[in-house]
Amino acid sequence: MTEEILINVTPREARVGVVENGMLQEVHVERTGHRGYVGNIYCGRVRRVMPGMQAAFVDIGLERSAFLHAADMAHPTLNTDPIEGTASVPVPAPVSAPPITELVHEGQRIIVQVIKDPIGSKGARLSTNLSIPSRYLVLLPDSATLGVSVRIDDEAERERLRAILAGLAGNGFGLIARTNAEGLDSAALAEDVAYVTRVWQTVAEAIARAQPGERVYEEPPLPLRVLRDVMHDDIEKVRVDSHETYERTLAFARQFMPNLTGRVEHYPGERPIFDLYGVEDEIQKALRKEVPLKSGGYLVIDQTEAMTTIDVNTGAYLGSRNLEETAFRTNLEAAQAAARQLRLRNLGGIIIIDFIDMHDDEHKRQVLRTLEKALARDHAKTTVYEMSALGLVEMTRKRTTESLARQLCEPCPACAGRGILKTAETVGYEIFREITRAVRQFNAEKLLVLAAPKVVARMLEEESAAVAELETFIGKSIRFQPEEQYGQEQFDVVLL
Repeated sequence: MTEEILINVTPREARVGVVENGMLQEVHVERTGHRGYVGNIYCGRVRRVMPGMQAAFVDIGLERSAFLHAADMAHPTLNTDPIEGTASVPVPAPVSAPPITELVHEGQRIIVQVIKDPIGSKGARLSTNLSIPSRYLVLLPDSATLGVSVRIDDEAERERLRAILAGLAGNGFGLIARTNAEGLDSAALAEDVAYVTRVWQTVAEAIARAQPGERVYEEPPLPLRVLRDVMHDDIEKVRVDSHETYERTLAFARQFMPNLTGRVEHYPGERPIFDLYGVEDEIQKALRKEVPLKSGGYLVIDQTEAMTTIDVNTGAYLGSRNLEETAFRTNLEAAQAAARQLRLRNLGGIIIIDFIDMHDDEHKRQVLRTLEKALARDHAKTTVYEMSALGLVEMTRKRTTESLARQLCEPCPACAGRGILKTAETVGYEIFREITRAVRQFNAEKLLVLAAPKVVARMLEEESAAVAELETFIGKSIRFQPEEQYGQEQFDVVLL
C-alpha cells in the first residue's frame, strides 16, 4: 500500500489530504480565523457550577463558555491516552468522581485543556488532566501512569516499551508511548522525553503568571500536527506546495524524525496539488448525501444533531444468483465504503449503519468483520457493536472537531437547514390565507403579491380559477409580480 500526505497552503487556509493507493482517505482543514482549540491549555475562571449535571461552565476567553465535567477533573490513575485512544497496563476501575461542588467553586481560577472543539451550539469540552503530546510520547504532568498505545498489539513490544518508559519517567509525571514509538530504542525515546519535558517546563512557567482567559499552550499549526500525528514509515512522500511551509515542515522533520526527512519535498508545479491528485473532486463528493458503489448500489449518509445514519441500497445492482447473495455482496462493498466515508467526512459520535437485510448468520459476521477491518486504519477511536435483528449496526467514532461538511458548509438559507422546501402549491395556499387575513384587518382597493417566479407561474396558471374566486369573495383585484431574488417559500402581500 502506498501512502502520501499532500499539504496545500494559502495565506488564509491550510488543507491536508491523506492519500492511500491513489484514493483520498482523510481531509483536514484549518483556516486562519477558525483554528481548532483541541490540545490548547488555558487559564480559565469558573463561571457557573451545575450540581445537577455534575459539571461547571468555564470562561477561557472563547465566544462561548466551555464545559467541564466532574469525570474530567478527577485524577485517578489514568488508563486512557486523550490524544489517540491508547491504554496502559490494566488498573482497577476508577472510583466515581466526587460531587462537582467539592471540586470547584464559582470564580475559581483553573487550568484546563480543550479535549473537544466547540461543535454546533455546544461549547468546548475541557479536562484538568493535562497532556503534552510529542512525536512518540504523551507527557502526563499530573499522573504517574505508564502506558502503551492499544494499536501496538505485540505483547512483547508493549512490555519492552513499558520497561523503557519506567526508566525514563521521573519528577512525578507519567508517559504514554504513542503508536509511532513502536520499534524505537531507549535513546530515541529519551530524546523525545527531554523535548516534551522542556515544553512542559515552559508551559508551567506560563501557567504560574497567567490570568484567567489567557492561553498558556497552543498546539502547532495543521501541517506540523499532521506530520507529528500521522507520519509513519509507510508514508512514501509528503508533498508541500508552499515553500515557506515546506521549510518549516522540513525543519520539524529534521528535529523529530530525521530518518524520514528525505520523504518531505516541495511541490513547485503550476497545477494545484489537490487538482493533480483529484482531491478537489473527492472533497466535493464528500459533501453529497449519496455515495455510489462500484456494483451499482449506493449509500445515503444523513448527519443530524443526535447521530449519523448510513443507509445501504442495492440500487442498480441485481446480482447473479439470489436475493441473499445480492444483499451480502452489496453489504460487503458498503462496509468498506462506509468506513472510508466516516474517515473522509470526519463523522463522529453515534453512527447507525442500516445494511440490507441478510438471513445467513455467517454473512452477517463477515460483513461485520469487513467493517471492523476497514476501520482498523482509522486514527480516531471506533467501537462497533453486534448487528441487531433489524440489520442495524451501532457504532461510535471519537469526535473532537466538526465534520468536514460543517466546516465547509452552512445551513441552506432557503430551507433553513431542513433539507426540504414547501411546494409551490403549499406556498400558494399560504398566500390565499394571508390575503384573506389582510383584507379583514385593513382597507385597500387592490392587492399586490410578490413571490418567487415558480409560485407566481402556478398562481396564474393552475390556480387561476381559485384566484378569480378569491377576488370575487373579497371584492378586490389581486395582481402577482414575480421576484427573481425571492426564495420559493418567501412572499409578501402588499395592500394598495
